[in-house]
Amino acid sequence: MIPSTATAVAAQPEPTVAWWRLPIVWMVIGGPAAVVVAGFATLAIAIANPDPVIKPARAGSAAEVPAVQGRNHVATPEAARP
Repeated sequence: MIPSTATAVAAQPEPTVAWWRLPIVWMVIGGPAAVVVAGFATLAIAIANPDPVIKPARAGSAAEVPAVQGRNHVATPEAARP
């Protein structure tokens, strides 16, 4: 009996490919690698351009005192409140 061409093709093993030649591998590695690079770039920008320290504003007149106290109360963390 002569084997058919479909059976002969199916019986041949597929050639093996090195893992670094598969595009899906680079998609899996590339995503986290891009995030790490972006994190270091963000760190470099943050170190090079720190935020300035702003002195707290004082109430200019007696009419502004309640507004300044309210603003300070809202800006104070819960742990620091009496």
